[in-house]
Order: sequence, then structure tokens, then C-alpha cells
Amino acid sequence: MPHPRLATVTAQFRAATLDGPFRALRYPDFRRFATGQTVSLVGTWMQQIAQGWLVLELTGSPFAVGLVTTLNTLPILLFTLYGGVVADRVDKRRFIMLLQTVMLVEAALLAWLTLTDRVTVEWIWALALAFGLATAFEVPTRQSYLVELVPAEDLVSAAALNSTIYNLARVIGPSVAGVILAIAGPGACFALNAISYLGILVGLVRIRHRSSPGQAGRRPSVFTGVQFIASRPLLKALAQQMVLISVFAVSFIPILPVYARDVLGTGASGYGALTSAIGVGAALGAFIVGGLGRRIPRSRLASVGAVLLSLTVVLLATVHHLGIAMACLAIGGAAMATTGISTATSL
Repeated sequence: MPHPRLATVTAQFRAATLDGPFRALRYPDFRRFATGQTVSLVGTWMQQIAQGWLVLELTGSPFAVGLVTTLNTLPILLFTLYGGVVADRVDKRRFIMLLQTVMLVEAALLAWLTLTDRVTVEWIWALALAFGLATAFEVPTRQSYLVELVPAEDLVSAAALNSTIYNLARVIGPSVAGVILAIAGPGACFALNAISYLGILVGLVRIRHRSSPGQAGRRPSVFTGVQFIASRPLLKALAQQMVLISVFAVSFIPILPVYARDVLGTGASGYGALTSAIGVGAALGAFIVGGLGRRIPRSRLASVGAVLLSLTVVLLATVHHLGIAMACLAIGGAAMATTGISTATSL
């Protein structure tokens, strides 16, 4: 029989975690999903770091580095709204599994091309575009799937944990990638990413809850969501704010490999450290939103984060020291997470 004081301490610890920002972890299906997603996202960030650095090595061109990021993200910009519509009409669990399998094949092909010295920048661009198309449908489906894993009152906790997982992977992935790049090269990073997709696939298989497609009578369109946001001034302002941030404030991220090499004079390990710093700050920002989301209006948190991010980007432009740059990026990461989570949970 446990000691009464030990039982009290245990109960207090559970109250501070499972009844606090970690409330969503009380649900087994969410834990399975989160665990698999963590493994998969670590691999994804390893590939992102290795891919940018490989393009820089192959071409030496900042334009080529920016283009591979554009091909990764342009489909997300163009098709994410439609991806959200599709997510409402399909079995979300099976659709996520399909898209994750597509990403696995993309990573495996890139690994094979690189390890056999057949890779060219054109191949990287084509596979980056394929990854972006899959992501445009996978991300809104994965985010909306949270609704089926936790009740409405714990959605803020689930969204904050989801962002924490993403940014924890952003810390671990680049750090590991920097080491593997130095030891085994980018091909090994791509191969490990392909293997990492098994984590989310296994997690989805183990989930007991089975989602079902939306009802036949409900056929939302892209314009339905846009009209809904446009009809509400607060949501419209938040959406406009996110568009401005996405276009201008975070545009420095694609050129981080060039910034690391040409401005800071560092290599792949330094580039990985910069990206890790963003993840450290973003994980902290996710915890802040998870803890304050019920006490401070999320629209206010989103605006504070947007202003802080803008100031951080301006400051970063004047920095030529790795340590100071990492500190700036950590603050920027916290601001990005605060704005992103607060806006997403408001919408």
C-alpha cells in the first residue's frame, strides 16, 4: 500500500499535468496519435534541413534554395482550403494514412537518388512539389482530426500539444540532422525520414476510434469557410493578420541556409542550430498558449505574438553572431507559435 504522502504528491502531479496544459493526454487515442506524429515529424525536419543544405551544395545558389522551399509551400498556400473541404468529406484516419504513405515514398525515392549519386536539383524540386501537394491535404485533415480524438473543452490543450510536438520535432530533427549530415551525408537523413513515417502509420493503426466521412447532406465548399470568416470582423482580422505574417514575417526561414553560410560563416551544424532555436522558442510559446488560453483572449495573444515576431525579424537582420541569432530565432519561434495557435483555436 503506497505511503499517504506519496499518494498525495502523485495526485498533485497528475493535477498539475493532466488537468493543466496536458489535459488532452488523458485520452489514449490522442496519446497514440501524438506519439506517432512526434516520430514522423522528427524525420520530416531532418529531411528539411538536409534538403536545403544539399541544394546549396549542388548549386551554390540562394535562388535554388528559395525555389525548393517555394515548391514545398506553394501547394500548401493554394490548396489547403480545398484540403480542409476534402477532410470534411472523407474518413480522416484513412486519408491521413494514405497521405503519410505518399510522403514515405517521396522520402525513400529521394534517399535512393542521393545515396546512389543520381540526385539532381531538378529531382529535388519535383519531389519537393510532390511533398507540398500531399502536405496541403494532410495538414488540415490532421488538424481537424483532433476534434475526433478529444472533446471540445480540451481542444485548446490538444492544439497546444500538437504545436508543441511540431516544435519539439523542430528542435530534435535539425540537431540530429546536423550530426548525421557531418557523418553520413544527406542521403542518410532522407532514409531515416522514410523510416520515421512508420511511427505515425503505426499510431493511426492502433487508434480505436474510427472516423467516418461527413454526412452526405453536408457539402461545405471553400467559399463556405471564406464567407464564414469574412462575415465575422474578429475572425477576418485574425485571418488577414496570419496572411501578412505568412507572406512577410516568416519569409526569412527559406533562406536560413544562405544566412548561416554567408552571414554567420557557419556550416550544416550551425544551420541546424538556428532551426533548433526556432523550435525551442515555439515549444515554449505553445506551453504559454496552453496555460493562458483560457484566461487571456486568444485574439489578444495572437496580436502580441505578431508584433513580437515582426520586431524579432527586424533585429535578426542586424545580427552577425550565431549565439545572438539563435536567441532572436528562439523569441521569434515563441511569437510564431503564440500567434499560430491562438489564431487557429479562434478560427
